[in-house]
Amino acid sequence: MTKQKDDGSYDGSQIQVLEGLEPVRKRPGMYIGSTGYDGVHHLIKEIADNSIDEAIAGFASRVDVRILADGGITITDDGRGIPVDKHPKTGVSTLETVLTVLHAGGKFGGGGYKVSSGLHGVGSSVVNALSTKLIAEVVKEGQLYRIEFERGRPAAPLAKIGKTDRPQGTSITFYPDPEIFKETVEFDYKWVVSYLRHQAYLTKGVYATVYDERTHERQAFYFEGGIKSYVKNLNIGKEILSSEIFYVERQVEDSMVEVAVQYNDSYGETVRPFANNVLTPDGGTHLIGFRAALTRVINDYARKNSLLKEKEENLSGDDIREGLTAVILVKLPDPQFEGQTKNKLGNPEVRRYVEQVMNEYFAYYLEENPDVAKKIVGKALLAARARKAARAARDNVLRKGALDGMGLPGKLYDCSSKNPSESEIYIVEGDSAAGSAKEGRDSKTQAILPLRGKVLNTERARLDKMFANKEIVAMIQAFGVGIGDSFDTNGLRYHKIIIMTDADVDGSHISTLLLTFLFRYMKELIEGGYVYLAKPPLYSLNKGQKKTYVYDESGLDAELEKIIADRKERGTEISETDDKFKQAGVTLSRFKGLGEMDADQLWDTTMNPDNRVLSQVRINDAEDADAIFTKLMGDEVSLRKTFIQARAKHANLDELDI
Repeated sequence: MTKQKDDGSYDGSQIQVLEGLEPVRKRPGMYIGSTGYDGVHHLIKEIADNSIDEAIAGFASRVDVRILADGGITITDDGRGIPVDKHPKTGVSTLETVLTVLHAGGKFGGGGYKVSSGLHGVGSSVVNALSTKLIAEVVKEGQLYRIEFERGRPAAPLAKIGKTDRPQGTSITFYPDPEIFKETVEFDYKWVVSYLRHQAYLTKGVYATVYDERTHERQAFYFEGGIKSYVKNLNIGKEILSSEIFYVERQVEDSMVEVAVQYNDSYGETVRPFANNVLTPDGGTHLIGFRAALTRVINDYARKNSLLKEKEENLSGDDIREGLTAVILVKLPDPQFEGQTKNKLGNPEVRRYVEQVMNEYFAYYLEENPDVAKKIVGKALLAARARKAARAARDNVLRKGALDGMGLPGKLYDCSSKNPSESEIYIVEGDSAAGSAKEGRDSKTQAILPLRGKVLNTERARLDKMFANKEIVAMIQAFGVGIGDSFDTNGLRYHKIIIMTDADVDGSHISTLLLTFLFRYMKELIEGGYVYLAKPPLYSLNKGQKKTYVYDESGLDAELEKIIADRKERGTEISETDDKFKQAGVTLSRFKGLGEMDADQLWDTTMNPDNRVLSQVRINDAEDADAIFTKLMGDEVSLRKTFIQARAKHANLDELDI
């Protein structure tokens, strides 16, 4: 680093002081995490969470979201309504204070909320700061009040509009600022639906609706069963061990603990931990307490009822959580989250609360449901045996691998670079395609791993079976991250894992098998943005020596229209009825598969970073993705048939939004 010359002019004038909401516009990522797709939708959450807090407190019964045709969104509740009286400290209305002052709200004591999802109290004001326009309307005692802002500044003072028949509550309309959100300011209907569905599950008795003016789509949610209904939904398509769902709701000191548990016959674990209705994907003290109690209670039951032999070691937490579906919801007056995006709960006392409730009531549940208890313990015992078998199989693979190129698969055509950030690996279907890819690649940064033979469907397979599948083992060795309890993304050898298969039904099936494996056993690679689907061309348009590659049917029509329009501009007569290919003066070639391409074609169309089309695999909604893989790759034929019939128009895997 070059040291700048010190001219001695460092003084107070160089210290920038940001007032009001200026810090939010200056550094929006500090407050909402990102300024991309996630950030835009986080704005909805900040406002809607306030409405949900009214419902949790018992003052609201419904939340309505309306996506506006002009790019805005309106969120309305029937709660108490944000106060409109003059605030004693700011001298302006409380409504304006809440929307313009950071750390102003009813979540810092004073009796506004006993329990809320808010941490910093900056939600509403941050949304205001990051919107071109925000309109707040409040109905209190039959009177309508309105105030409007532009980029966080009041456009006019609070106005009392007059009497109204509208129900009491708050309505916020806002428009994300394209100066801040340069990637997109368009709201995703599916995201809103998913968010509201979860909030309805977590808040028993709340009625939530969403309406999209752009498409006229509408959905409503109401779940009297709360998180029991949530667990039941998570287990759709899976064979459950018992229809009985364990459920408990108990107050401990000043907090509430609510847990629902049901086991299925899968090999995975689905646990959703929430604190004050906020999903904490990184867990926290409530999840730690739940896991500790679950492991202790099941082991105690197994010992007490001689389901574990005297010399057998205790079941591990991983064994016990195989096939587990659970929702944990804690409500507490002062949640301590890590960061404004609230990914992890930190309150130490919550671990004790959850452990106390689970230790007592889950033990009762097992005693009162011995048939279910025996099934749970039996499944855990099978998981323990499979884990030991998997460890032995893995050790065997590693021993063999150690004699074979430092643990790398023999069929891997590796790249010369050892820098993961510039290295990429193509998972290629078939020997002929792999041969062309090997010859055409950039050998410095591009590795090729050919697939030979059927890839195992890992939806219904434990680790011990995977270690018997050569294709799965080859990927584990090549990626360098291990699997199971040895998985570690720090060992990743390539920052782009590219699945390259034929653009046909067989190719899509292979891609789905590979994605199933990655989703179930290496999900962190997808979440880290390391997994991609290559998109080979469907057609080649040949005009003299010039070739144009087309990647889908719509692209074919567009290319033809472009050529015909160019000919029209040059005065060539064009008939509206003649064959488009003849008029364009081109011949059309349809690629049947990657194996048909020579090395140069494969490089030009699918591997050259300057020309290729890659689709990054993203998990927009983990629950939806889990359900899709269960339907597509599970044992339930009727679910798979219904799913495929409903989406028959999606011919290509990369067009399917999960």
